[in-house]
Amino acid sequence: MVCKLTPSAPRLILFAGHAGTGKSTLAKKALPLIIEKTGEDFFFLDKDTAYGAFSAHVMQLTTQNPNDRDSPFYLENLRDWEYQGLIDIARENLLLGVNVILVGPFSREIQSGRMFDAQALGVPPKTSIQIAWIDLDESEAKKRMEKRADPRDEWKLAHWGQYTKRRTEPPTHALLHRFDNSVFNEASFEKLIDDIVR
Repeated sequence: MVCKLTPSAPRLILFAGHAGTGKSTLAKKALPLIIEKTGEDFFFLDKDTAYGAFSAHVMQLTTQNPNDRDSPFYLENLRDWEYQGLIDIARENLLLGVNVILVGPFSREIQSGRMFDAQALGVPPKTSIQIAWIDLDESEAKKRMEKRADPRDEWKLAHWGQYTKRRTEPPTHALLHRFDNSVFNEASFEKLIDDIVR
């Protein structure tokens, strides 16, 4: 397959939101639609795929709990480096003119405004940045996390009150498009895709 590059104005599309909201599932569902609507190829980068095994190994060595992804130790010693690594990989592709779909919570980076700013990210100034923020009610997110039984959710579920304090609202921004994933709606999803590829 010939890769169709857009060196003058690459796209950075972010699927973000809190744990259990369905970011990865929706991003994978969106990918063929985005390719169809833009006629362009995308590099797909999911935080859990990129750093899951690495972080599990580090946490096993340091805390003897490979599934610890939310304790104060993890947040202080690994969290920011994971996100910086994702942004660095995305930047490298964007500088080469390769479009990127990035999947991860990114709540802190979005709150700070960094993810809206091409200069702060070090990406080409004409990069088209669009963020799909996936919303899901706190209680429903907990139910889905319990149902999926992912060991990486154990700390969150065991310390739910402490974890939910970090479930912040994203800022209102023209580049951020919210999608309620309580009950999947095809028309709303189609609109989300249209909004992020416009």
